[in-house]
Amino acid sequence: MKLYLKIWRQKDAKTKGKMVDYTMEGVEGDMSFLEMLDVLNEDLILKGEEPIEFDHDCREGICGTCSLQINGRPHGPDTRITVCQLHMRRFKDGDTIVIEPFRAKAFPVIKDLIIDRSAFERIQQAGGYVSVNTSGNTVDANAIPIEKDKADMSFNAATCIGCGACVAACKNASAMLFTSAKVSQFALLPQGRVEAADRVQSMVRQMDLEGFGNCTNTGACEVECPKGISLENIARMNREYLSATAKG
Repeated sequence: MKLYLKIWRQKDAKTKGKMVDYTMEGVEGDMSFLEMLDVLNEDLILKGEEPIEFDHDCREGICGTCSLQINGRPHGPDTRITVCQLHMRRFKDGDTIVIEPFRAKAFPVIKDLIIDRSAFERIQQAGGYVSVNTSGNTVDANAIPIEKDKADMSFNAATCIGCGACVAACKNASAMLFTSAKVSQFALLPQGRVEAADRVQSMVRQMDLEGFGNCTNTGACEVECPKGISLENIARMNREYLSATAKG
């Protein structure tokens, strides 16, 4: 295939970026999207030009670092996949593909297609953990009975990979789906109830401090989430938050 690429180039966080046009020929359908970018970068290096910077790690849909906005959609035209799982057979010969970083105030661009998602890490550090007794008198977690439906819901919430697609899809750049998933995976389990009130208040407070917008209730976050994290988690987080604030 011959493809026409429009890619966001930005030298650093302080420099104004712009879209740059590239033409690629001989693109095979079995290539992954990131492999296509690898080939483009090899050509740029051979020409003495600076390669395009983009994040990647596992390339197995697990780490979430490959997040890109492709033709206006987080992770591209397919659903329930990350960019590294997107293959070029999804495009046609002669297509124009616009490639950008996720756009959000809380996700500043570092360089080219790389964004700073450390805001997510700070939200998790604010309360996304369970304090355990390490005195030597610990209790085996498997000794605590948990209803299967709650265990399943907790596991589903825990599949969130923190890629940021929910933020990129939201017109207000809300992080409610991400934060609610991290709250839910603990709120549904007895081990997480001990610190439930402090957790939800701390994580919501940090989310607001990071500059994320409010929830729009449009559901775009769930649609674009590569792991299908449910909007039910947002409702659960709101209930947890109201309960925690009512108790003081």
